[in-house]
Amino acid sequence: MQPDLRKHICEHIIRVLQHQKDVNEKQHICVKHDFVLEASEKLGIAQSVISRLWQRFQDDGDESRCYSTGRPRVTTPNEDRNLAVTGTRNRRSTASHLSRQHSSATGTAVSRQTVYRRLKHIGLYALRLVRCVPLTRTHCRLVLTWSGEHALWTPQQWSCVMFSDKSRFNLPSDSHRTLIWRAPGTHYHQENTTEKHRYGGAGWVVWGGILLGSRTDLHVQSVTMTATSIGMSFWNNMYICFAAPWVLNFFLWLTTPVLTVQT
Repeated sequence: MQPDLRKHICEHIIRVLQHQKDVNEKQHICVKHDFVLEASEKLGIAQSVISRLWQRFQDDGDESRCYSTGRPRVTTPNEDRNLAVTGTRNRRSTASHLSRQHSSATGTAVSRQTVYRRLKHIGLYALRLVRCVPLTRTHCRLVLTWSGEHALWTPQQWSCVMFSDKSRFNLPSDSHRTLIWRAPGTHYHQENTTEKHRYGGAGWVVWGGILLGSRTDLHVQSVTMTATSIGMSFWNNMYICFAAPWVLNFFLWLTTPVLTVQT
């Protein structure tokens, strides 16, 4: 625990004790438990650490770190900040690269695990980079126009619309796996994504469609297909078999590729 953090906790302990001078022992135990729980949740520190610091401060009024025979920290606070800044600016650098870069800049040799721990302390983890379909300005403009044209549609109008999508499952392993330093919950942020529209190797394509109150069966394709054959396959499997027999005014929107069919 950093000295500034220990001092901050002890100052809060003093304020709590000043307000609890006239309480009995049972109430004092309850106050201590509430403080330890609150401090642990806010600071992300184990309750046992807060409790030991509370007891040590009450015994001798000192918040400094006790003498320990354990291994000292390899890096100083300034070097920790340097690692944090380097990892934040170079999100796609590996832990080994950051370790070598830090050693050449400061002269302090650190291991990969030290890099992992220091970046974890600021909320950065080595997580997979999200791959998405590249969208141009034209795509975004068309989507915005489409949304404006259908913003006032009624449920009756939407009942004649089928939305469909496909998912591709690659049989070979993903050899382009890329890890970046990012915080949890930020995987769809723009800086944490990469655009990709070609996926090599054999795979299976799974199709499906939904309507208001209904859905289609899943259709699996295991053969190599072009954009044209994908459209024709979906037309035969989805529209002719599912929608055509009972819907005269039917709209079909495919999310990938972007097609609009009206009959």
